[in-house]
Amino acid sequence: MSIRLRLTAWYTGILFVTLVMFSSAVYGFVHLYTYEELKQRLEQEANKIGYTSSSVALLPDRSSEKNLAAADLYVQLYTFYNGSIWKSGNMEFSGLQFDKPSIEKALNMTKPGEYKQFSFNGASFLVYQSPVVETNSGKLFGWLQVGVNTRTIDQTLDRLQSILIMGTAATLAIASTLGLFLARKSMKPIGKVTQAAEQIQKGTDLSVRIEYDGPQDEIGQLIGTFNGMLERTEGFYKELEDAYAAQRRFVSDASHELRTPLTTIRGNVDLLQKMWKVEPGEREDLDEETIKNISFDAVGDISDEAKRMSRLVNDMLSLARADTGQTFELDPIALQPLVEEVARRAHFLEKSAEWHVGSLSVLNGIYVNGNKDYLQQMLFIFIENAFKYTPEGEVSLDVVLFKGQIGLRIADTGIGMDKSEVPFIFERFYRADQSRGITSGTGLGLSIAKWIIDEHQGSVEVVTRSGEGSTFIVWLPIVFAPPLE
Repeated sequence: MSIRLRLTAWYTGILFVTLVMFSSAVYGFVHLYTYEELKQRLEQEANKIGYTSSSVALLPDRSSEKNLAAADLYVQLYTFYNGSIWKSGNMEFSGLQFDKPSIEKALNMTKPGEYKQFSFNGASFLVYQSPVVETNSGKLFGWLQVGVNTRTIDQTLDRLQSILIMGTAATLAIASTLGLFLARKSMKPIGKVTQAAEQIQKGTDLSVRIEYDGPQDEIGQLIGTFNGMLERTEGFYKELEDAYAAQRRFVSDASHELRTPLTTIRGNVDLLQKMWKVEPGEREDLDEETIKNISFDAVGDISDEAKRMSRLVNDMLSLARADTGQTFELDPIALQPLVEEVARRAHFLEKSAEWHVGSLSVLNGIYVNGNKDYLQQMLFIFIENAFKYTPEGEVSLDVVLFKGQIGLRIADTGIGMDKSEVPFIFERFYRADQSRGITSGTGLGLSIAKWIIDEHQGSVEVVTRSGEGSTFIVWLPIVFAPPLE
């Protein structure tokens, strides 16, 4: 059973119980009120009856008899002394007769009067009966019974019962129809949610959204949540596609970078195997000294390519840690000794350009939240890159202090690059076209440096021009600095 049918059934059932209880209460109240009013009327009319008593009879006066007949009341007086019965004219005419009580019952009555219902010839009557006692002596003389035909009241109550039953049935029919209509209308947006989910399940279009212009009730909130979930899912799916594309590109570039050193190593190993398989004296064109030199060069090439592969693997491991969200602990670090150590060790790097270090005194007392090893690695990446792309000229290191941040500036007068290439230099394996095949490297250094800068909540600024050199400024937030004099 669908939700709308269940809602309609529950609504109809609750309404049915409510209407039955209401109808029963209305019928019971009208029935009770009508008969109570009739009982009061009978008792009041019985008290109005006047009597003339003697030893043989107990009769009402004529004025009372006329009033009773006009009120359509039936009166019967029974005398215990002689067993005589007096009936009103309408009782004589209709042949109606009330039951005669015994003296013992009359004497044992605890109430001054009682009511009794009975049927006669298909008609129902309500009778008020009470004993008649002599005023002076208090002796029991007779029994007074005043009745009324309740046919009109019963018919009225029957009509009321029919009206309540028919009204309940009609109300249930109308309410069920309208309830089903409203349930379908209310649940219609849920159908749209189902259709959208089925469409997404059958295809890959995550741009589907559910259009809803109704009130922001539970249905509206559900559709809003569903649309928000679709939007987030679409974003995650796009990020996943981008990640897969980057992964494929990463694997392709890594394979390309590893192919060259592996080819070189394999070629040199094959050469050495061929040379070492030749017995002494079989190759007259190669003397022992020549073979030694060739072997030394081949082993040198293998060593260089192995180092290159080792650097590539280390760089790839660093980037893999970054991809997995791995972070490192940050502690307050004094920046001056760290930069001075990097500047000193930079003198021993392989280079053809001059190395200049500016004044680092501004770093005195300045601390940043960072990791010493990673900060040094980041600085060496920029310095090595500057040496690599500066065949002649100079490379310099100095510092800049600006608005609560310290800037580590590495500038060179090398080959530089076009401004259009700047947005891509921090991508993995990206190398400017003019540098491919000219300078060695894996194209991963700047990607690692950017990751380290991001982990330190810093930023990097690049200023470059083709043929005039490049300047990189690494900005780091200061956590402590000495007061200004």
